[in-house]
Amino acid sequence: MKRLSAMDGAFLRMESPRTPMHVAGLLTFKLPEDASPDYLRELFAFMRSQAVTMPPFSSRITRKGLSRLAPAWEDAPDIDIDYHLRHSALPYPGGERELGVLVERLHSHPMDLSRPLWECHLIEGLENRRFAVYLKAHHAAMDGMGALTFIRNWLSPDPKFANAAGPWALSPKLRLEVDADKPRVDLLRRSLELAGSQLRSSSELAKTLRKMSVQKDNPEGGLMSALHTPRTVFNTAITPQRRLATQLYELSRFKALSAVTGATVNDLSMALCAGAIRRYLLELDALPELPLVASFPIALPRTDGKGGNAVAGFVCPLATNESDPRRRVELIHAVTTRTKAQMKDMSPAALDKLTLLGMSPLILGQMTGQLSKWPPFFNLVISNVVGSRDKLYFRGAQMEAIYPISVLFDGYALNATIVGYADHISLGYTGCRNALPRLQRLAVYSGEALEEMERAYGLRSDKPAKSVKKKTVSRKAAKTPSKTG
Repeated sequence: MKRLSAMDGAFLRMESPRTPMHVAGLLTFKLPEDASPDYLRELFAFMRSQAVTMPPFSSRITRKGLSRLAPAWEDAPDIDIDYHLRHSALPYPGGERELGVLVERLHSHPMDLSRPLWECHLIEGLENRRFAVYLKAHHAAMDGMGALTFIRNWLSPDPKFANAAGPWALSPKLRLEVDADKPRVDLLRRSLELAGSQLRSSSELAKTLRKMSVQKDNPEGGLMSALHTPRTVFNTAITPQRRLATQLYELSRFKALSAVTGATVNDLSMALCAGAIRRYLLELDALPELPLVASFPIALPRTDGKGGNAVAGFVCPLATNESDPRRRVELIHAVTTRTKAQMKDMSPAALDKLTLLGMSPLILGQMTGQLSKWPPFFNLVISNVVGSRDKLYFRGAQMEAIYPISVLFDGYALNATIVGYADHISLGYTGCRNALPRLQRLAVYSGEALEEMERAYGLRSDKPAKSVKKKTVSRKAAKTPSKTG
């Protein structure tokens, strides 16, 4: 039995009927050139054939004894593979729209917390000789980077490699520790070491927070920018139903911009989202005068190969009040560069404390049902992770793209996640179906925002699309978008 970390337990406690706390990835594959008509039927039979051996796929949450207060993982007996692994087919013609409709519905369903917290759906019928895999797991079991690590270990850069049936069937390299079997003397020693570490990390955190709070030499952002977050149409009570919008871009376009601007691919991804959001809100006549603020998680190094959450994060103004895309890139780059430098020398324990400090209002608000009524601490989450620099294969089928699908908090109806894979970058917007009925426009505007940045830096010469006349509203006057179309 292994206790959940404070961060993992927080995601479990934030689960509610309107805010299921699971993340997912949508992987699309090309059928092998020599695939037989029975390829996918045989592939599904193979995926069912291997035992579930890898934690956390082989584990479930227990709340017996002390675990009622501190939930823990235990080995799950008699795993029903037919519950966790499912086979679906798209209605003809099996385009991106049909795939999106199915995945939106799958992602809207909460997980059964009495079972191991994962599902996998093999989806056939995708046009142009393709199929998809939708892999879903609770955020208490893994974060985005942890999920991508499992996927990398499951797939292979060798198309002839005999993969495992899925990430749940990998050979466990590290078993879950059984705290109850530790000698008492060892537990006492570990407790004393932990206490000393907590004292040191608290001092580190206090020093870093003081640096982050200083505004006199960095007027364009910092920790205090969270106190000036405007309320937008994204900051409203949400329903359990989700929408998904995706886009795929060539990585070379971002690298060309990075060479010209000095900004990282992460910075440019945030600027791309900022440009799309600015246009989206302008069309709704709901762009605040103050810049929107994004929460930006950063994946921490993983040295143990385990699941769970290993992230820290900060808030960053998105400069949505700036019409010049160059200015948006400059401001975002300045904030991220400074904040990452401040966090660079923090110990893992101090970074954990920083994460819990930032998450504590969300946890309290979710658990009390009051989060959507409080002033927003940020407007949306934007995260960026690297999937693999190599093309990956599943028993001869090449993975062409991986689209991230994330969680929403009550009062935060939009999430944007970017994944780098091989020579492409995929962007996935996850939104509340009721609050943001026109979510696909954000994906379209993201592509146009990238073109806008390329024109601004002389990397593109064609004429821009018709611009939107700027309109702004006050912090209190942001309107809710129409729910038609």
